[in-house]
Amino acid sequence: MNRTTQTVAPSDIGELDRTQPLDEPAWATADPYSRALHSGRGPLFLRRADGWLLPLEVERWCARADAVDLEILGRCEGSVLDVGCGPGRLVAELAERGRRVLGIDVSEAAVTRTTAIGGSALRRSVFEPLPAEGRWGSALLVDGNVGIGGDPRALLRRLAQVLLPGGLLIAETVPVDVDERIHVRITDTHNASGAPFPWARLGTPALLRHGARAGWHAVDHWTTGGRSFVALRSRSTKRRARPANSTAVNNSRRPRKPSADTR
Repeated sequence: MNRTTQTVAPSDIGELDRTQPLDEPAWATADPYSRALHSGRGPLFLRRADGWLLPLEVERWCARADAVDLEILGRCEGSVLDVGCGPGRLVAELAERGRRVLGIDVSEAAVTRTTAIGGSALRRSVFEPLPAEGRWGSALLVDGNVGIGGDPRALLRRLAQVLLPGGLLIAETVPVDVDERIHVRITDTHNASGAPFPWARLGTPALLRHGARAGWHAVDHWTTGGRSFVALRSRSTKRRARPANSTAVNNSRRPRKPSADTR
């Protein structure tokens, strides 16, 4: 199949009602997270039951795409689905370049901020029905989102359904060799926190193992700017990742607002 001719039409992106009722995952209702995205500032953490804290990089997420982000985006092929898009810097960057892109996130605050800076986003879990299933050229799991759902193989199986055959997944991994399933809460320095939810942390070796068992083919893995990434291709295709040259025009291109302005 020639993936470069596959595009997602604006009607596909809009085929689900944004107001469709959605079961509220803990991440969506975590007030500290919503407040942090609204202000564009942390500190914010994932807290494990034993008190372990993982700092979340709110300021970087709410800024424009940096050099490491741009390298990732340069590898994307065709239409791009950003899974767990957060405040939308990658979606907005691709939209600004005229690429067909959609962000999905269970957080209303994340979707609001993404659309405010010029991206197209839906409030949706990756495990729910999505527009243009089976026709996305690339999917992104960055900023720890390989942990969504706490079950890496279930997430990989789902993304194989969402992408077109031979589609490309670019996932960010933990820069150490770790493979754990945990329950965490989002918390801030005022001890405000949301309900616990399942999460996973994977280093590159672990993601490569899970990917192979789920039928994905490793394309590349690399470390840059202190961050680690893996590129996988779905199903039977083993073609190498390369920069996409799509000229499709995103249907939601609007001038950017300052990154901290979500009001």
